[in-house]
Amino acid sequence: MKFSTQVKPISYLKSHAAEIIKDITEHREPMLITQNGEAKLVVMDVKSFEEQEETLALLKILALGNREIEQGKFRDAEDVFAELDKADR
Repeated sequence: MKFSTQVKPISYLKSHAAEIIKDITEHREPMLITQNGEAKLVVMDVKSFEEQEETLALLKILALGNREIEQGKFRDAEDVFAELDKADR
């Protein structure tokens, strides 16, 4: 995704809102909105936003897992499965 192709001033957002919504929803590319030549916000479709949030949540879980492994807070899979086998009996 390159923001350079989807950069518009805030005045464009104000005057073309319906067109922007249609375009972003169809192409699923976010748009960078500027104000006084400075980047101010990113407009994106809901589906892309939800997917991004899910990805971030998974990355956080992986990071937490890696931290626990680094701290030695883990058990060998063999031990866990052996314990589960004992519990089933």
